[in-house]
Amino acid sequence: MRLKDKKAIVTGAGQGIGRSIALKMAQEGADVVIAEMNPDTGAQTARAVEALGRKAMSVAVDVANQKQVQDLVVQALKAWKRIDILVNNAGFDRPAGLLKVKEEDWDAVLGVHLKGTLNCIQAITPHMVENGYGKIINLSSVWGRRGAVSEISYSTAKAGIIGLTKSVARELGKYQINVNVVLPGFILTPTVSKMADKYRTMIIENTPLKRAGQPEEVANVVAFLASDEASFMTGAEVTVSGGWHI
Repeated sequence: MRLKDKKAIVTGAGQGIGRSIALKMAQEGADVVIAEMNPDTGAQTARAVEALGRKAMSVAVDVANQKQVQDLVVQALKAWKRIDILVNNAGFDRPAGLLKVKEEDWDAVLGVHLKGTLNCIQAITPHMVENGYGKIINLSSVWGRRGAVSEISYSTAKAGIIGLTKSVARELGKYQINVNVVLPGFILTPTVSKMADKYRTMIIENTPLKRAGQPEEVANVVAFLASDEASFMTGAEVTVSGGWHI
């Protein structure tokens, strides 16, 4: 129960890695705000958190919309009085190569991943600064570090999250707010399940552990970074990829 009685916000927690993070937080003793654009999957995750004996709040929000994010934080603070942990996980992908990427797709992907992460951090920072405590964990990707063919928007957004994390960590360190970034590799999410077998096989063959990861394996690392066991870690990049990034 490393997170006993902590209050957390997890964005994009309706499925995949985000859902696993929310459930892991609950298993470790935290109450969780499920910030999810899809109200149906958000409510499902909230019920799963409550089934673990913790409080949950499902809020439909587009993290790329600054006002919606600010309203989310106000609502969470009104209900629970404090927020200790912010996990910026929300994201999606619109694959395209350099010469085929559409402006609207570029804007949409960077809007959710990069602007959305910034929106959430800006909204919660005054509260964490006032408390002199906070854990912010951002989700990037191995592709944000190494790039990827036909993933121009996604790789760029995820690279930006790494830079954002380090800058925010430098600014907020003096307030005892820890800001770290997790870089998952090939994880079995609903999106990956739709990938053609030949691509899945190629990635697994290039992964030293010779398998895909489970969302729970990312969630375990996020929970550690959210705990006081990681109290002297900030601005760190933690890769969870089975060695795919090597």
